[in-house]
Amino acid sequence: MGQSRSSVVRAHFISLVAAVLSALPLATAAEVGPPEKDELKFGFIKLTDMAPLAIAYEKHFFEDEGLYVTLEAQANWKVLLDGVIDGQLDGAHMLAGQPLAATIGFGTEAHVITPFSMDLNGNAITVSNAIWEQMQESIPRQADGKPAHPLKADALKPVVESYRARGEPFKMGMVFPVSTHNYELRYWLAAGGLHPGYYAPARGDITGQLQADVLLSVTPPPQMPSTMEAGTIHGYCVGEPWNQQAVFKGIGVPVITDYEIWKNNPEKVFGITAEFAERYPNTTVRIVKALIRAGHWLDANDNANRPEAVRYLAQPNYVGADYEVIANSMTGTFEYEKGDRRPIADFNVFFRYHATYPYYSDAIWYLTQMRRWGQIAEAKPDDWYKDTAKKVYRPDIYQQAAAELIAEGKFSAADFPEFAAETGYRAPTAEFIDGIEYDGTQPNAYLAKFPIGLKAEDTLK
Repeated sequence: MGQSRSSVVRAHFISLVAAVLSALPLATAAEVGPPEKDELKFGFIKLTDMAPLAIAYEKHFFEDEGLYVTLEAQANWKVLLDGVIDGQLDGAHMLAGQPLAATIGFGTEAHVITPFSMDLNGNAITVSNAIWEQMQESIPRQADGKPAHPLKADALKPVVESYRARGEPFKMGMVFPVSTHNYELRYWLAAGGLHPGYYAPARGDITGQLQADVLLSVTPPPQMPSTMEAGTIHGYCVGEPWNQQAVFKGIGVPVITDYEIWKNNPEKVFGITAEFAERYPNTTVRIVKALIRAGHWLDANDNANRPEAVRYLAQPNYVGADYEVIANSMTGTFEYEKGDRRPIADFNVFFRYHATYPYYSDAIWYLTQMRRWGQIAEAKPDDWYKDTAKKVYRPDIYQQAAAELIAEGKFSAADFPEFAAETGYRAPTAEFIDGIEYDGTQPNAYLAKFPIGLKAEDTLK
């Protein structure tokens, strides 16, 4: 865009931008200056939902902001988090629970923040062929004989009970103790009457297997299919493409997507230390600007750009899985059993439904699940949940980035939440597999609704 056109666009939007900026904290109201640090290294795990980072790089959105970025795959989530905390990485594609857990001191303690939510949905739960065969008698069917999705864990319960009757442990994998995958798998199991186990950090037990019907353990995402094939675990919850990989290899069957567990659930975030954001405020806003543009590009024109995105992701320096495997979910479909491919347009969402906005209510949901399963050992008042969310999720930074993009004519105000009226809390929703309503403003009341899980003053000592 030429300078004269840019000036016209800026003038056209000036009153709107002024209104937006007036609603922001004074510290963020100034126009963004040059980046204080322009050479950056970001980490990621080989999953399709790292796509905003890849696209911001490949489409030169980072360079448009004066940023020269190196993207580097990490061995696992702990290595990635440690890299951000110790400064080897400037930021990273993170599990949403990681900045929260670090900030409250569960695991490695450090003040990590997120000014950008990377996506909605994108995970699934897969079981081995042997377990799928044992589930058959309990699976509801459509008129054509195919499984009636979504499948509840009720269909798995008789299989788990048969293992327990024989004295055999039933094992499933998830990617990290504070991962969405851990909480989604636990949510699904508990909704079907299967106890996924408690953590008891006060007594030094962080296995998460106390009182468990199903034993959950950590497996890095790319290793999930081979670990299940070896019989070490009977199933797993992971992001793509590692569920579809099991279908392509003929070793397992995805039984439910996380879209079906919680419609349009928040997934990964972009994480940086609070120190980085304070030391490099212009750089931080410019990173978010580039990532917003990448998320929008990924969802534009009803996902028209997704095939191009899949070509990038299939490269070994990003996800490194076959094009067909990644495309199976990224282009709006999902394959359960081999040949049973169904449309799920929103399996991956990168911008729609204000997916990129860091809502406090998203953070609070994760905190409620940490409390439900014992990672937060003692009861906390509602205000603690809200205050913690505000320490970690930073919509003020996001709003400044959005205001700049509006002023530059790249976006309109309609592309974003109405910032002047935005509270940071999504409307209450009951679109969960068990129909229980979540209201982020009432975390303790929410916890009280679950028949399985800690609540009120419950403790494990």
